[in-house]
Amino acid sequence: MSIRIAMWSGPRNISTAMMRSWENRPDTEVIDEPFYACYLKHTGAIHPYQQEIMASQSDDFACVARQLSEAPVSAAVQYQKHMTHHIPENADMSWCASLRHCFLIRHPAKVVDSYYRSMGQCSEEETGIERQFQLYQQLSEINSQPIPVVDSDDLLSAPKAMLEAICSALEVPFYAQMLNWPTGRRPSDGVWAPHWYHSVEASTGFTAPSNKLPELSPELQRIAERCQPFYEQMKGRAIQIAG
Repeated sequence: MSIRIAMWSGPRNISTAMMRSWENRPDTEVIDEPFYACYLKHTGAIHPYQQEIMASQSDDFACVARQLSEAPVSAAVQYQKHMTHHIPENADMSWCASLRHCFLIRHPAKVVDSYYRSMGQCSEEETGIERQFQLYQQLSEINSQPIPVVDSDDLLSAPKAMLEAICSALEVPFYAQMLNWPTGRRPSDGVWAPHWYHSVEASTGFTAPSNKLPELSPELQRIAERCQPFYEQMKGRAIQIAG
């Protein structure tokens, strides 16, 4: 039976690089943000490639959830890349009981800065950080698995050690191929890739993180500060690598 892994992150959080890493394994297929159309329909948000997104995916949450938990999987591992802000607060998450979960976090100031540079706006909800903490609590109750949490800066600082720890926590083998991948787009990329994936399309692996936090406008700084307590809650649960 195939293993289904759900990776939960907010936007602008090396989530696509992580998807590249898993897709480069010999045993894994990936699914890119399957609830994006559901999010756009539910919130009324307007995003780049709006029509293409709506045409490429189902906007029925229950239907997508069934596909992710019940549809046949052609590989030994299915890796699902999820955005936490795509999940409505009242969503039935019982479909997640049989999946293995992992949470990918990033400092709010870095998320806010990157999202604003991509979209020209940013709200607390769009960072997905508070929603991430809520989902972690909810999924911890639904699923008996000790759910690993990974800080993106920790992963970028020590990719091999962190990927080995993630694979161990998820009870799947580590492959060295996860450390590097070819440049370019993938057929598995969402139709929104031309707007969001410029950096990862040029990448061949994980790059060292910036040790400096970005300078934010007062408005963006307030958003980051309001998200900070939820990030700190998750940070306290993050995998730590000895040495």
